[in-house]
Amino acid sequence: MNRQRRRPAYLSLLLLTLQIHATLSFATAAAAAQNISKAGQDRNQPACKGETSTSLDAMSGRGRSASEIGRLEELKKQEAKLARQLAVLRKEKLSALRSRPLTIGVVGFGRFGQFIARTFAKHGRVVVTSRSDYTDIANGMGVTYVPLSDPEAFLEEGLDVIVLAVSILSFDSTVQKLAPQIQKYLDEKASQGGLLRGPLVVDVLSVKEHPRQTLLDLLPPECDILCTHPMFGPDSGKNGWHGLTFVYERTRIDNVLMDPSHETSFHHFTDAGSSDSDADGSFVELGSGTVHDVHENSEAHVEGMDRMERFLSIWEEEGCRMVPLSCADHDEYAANSQFITHLMGRILGSQGLRKTPIDTKGFESVMKLIGNTMADSFDLFYGLYKYNKNSAETIRQLQSALSDVVVQLEEMEKQEQESK
Repeated sequence: MNRQRRRPAYLSLLLLTLQIHATLSFATAAAAAQNISKAGQDRNQPACKGETSTSLDAMSGRGRSASEIGRLEELKKQEAKLARQLAVLRKEKLSALRSRPLTIGVVGFGRFGQFIARTFAKHGRVVVTSRSDYTDIANGMGVTYVPLSDPEAFLEEGLDVIVLAVSILSFDSTVQKLAPQIQKYLDEKASQGGLLRGPLVVDVLSVKEHPRQTLLDLLPPECDILCTHPMFGPDSGKNGWHGLTFVYERTRIDNVLMDPSHETSFHHFTDAGSSDSDADGSFVELGSGTVHDVHENSEAHVEGMDRMERFLSIWEEEGCRMVPLSCADHDEYAANSQFITHLMGRILGSQGLRKTPIDTKGFESVMKLIGNTMADSFDLFYGLYKYNKNSAETIRQLQSALSDVVVQLEEMEKQEQESK
């Protein structure tokens, strides 16, 4: 049997779902556009004798051709048909996901590790490891706990994916210890005649360029890499992940380093006519510019792509807003959104602000910001500063802006005094 051009059924379902979703959106937009166009034509008709009766004829449909009258009804029928097909495909997609669930390892079983492991357990088998003994908590979740001191036992669980749910400051040391163990595990498998194929390794840090480079530098080349940032945590996601943002970059598959500037996603729907549509599932290799796709002439590539899409689909099925984004762009945006939020919260918190009997709604928002940011560890705040090269510039810009505002106040005060 020729397996060179095999496309996994799950990926085919993803592609077909995307195409139907895009067509459905297009049909809805076309119907809306036709309504707007017809309404505009009716409003722009010049006033004349018999205008009232003409308007009534237009409202009742008289005076138009049968094809014009039936077009909207036809589009609605097509929309309903596509919606039914999409519903069927989603059921098939869920069935495909559950037919071969992933075994996901989570390194770091603190508050965030427990938060994501609990949801992962709904979609596959989960194995967790941590320095502290979390056996009881793991058993309560229905997941397997392995001590961090026994990495061999952890890897022997047959992990498809390893999620590094550790802090920013401990990330490097964690990877430095784990990478040799993965290499040892792969070497042993190869000596026994097994396939030399490593797990997909995923980071979930709030900074992206630093962990990306660390994983590329230290992991065996047989490990695929996915860099992600769930833009939520145990507090904001306590009632579910629907509508919450999940940022990711496919970094490496089958030892091919992908060009993030051409990043596309099965999980990011585009307009039907958009040139950015990724319905063919292709991506571009960094440096060479070589175009690869989901039915590449490599079994390892096909398996790697399928595994990565299955993992991403967990977040999608939980309702996340999927945002494909390069690690570099993420850090630039995050410095001027996430980091500056933490920075302002820390600065205001250091002032010792307290509630008063006459608080405005604006001040209540300030106190909420302080409470949210101060609840996070200072290690997280320091990590956002140290491991995002854009953060220092954000501080400089804030200092400059503060100086500008103070100068404006002083100048106005001076002008007021001079006018007396």
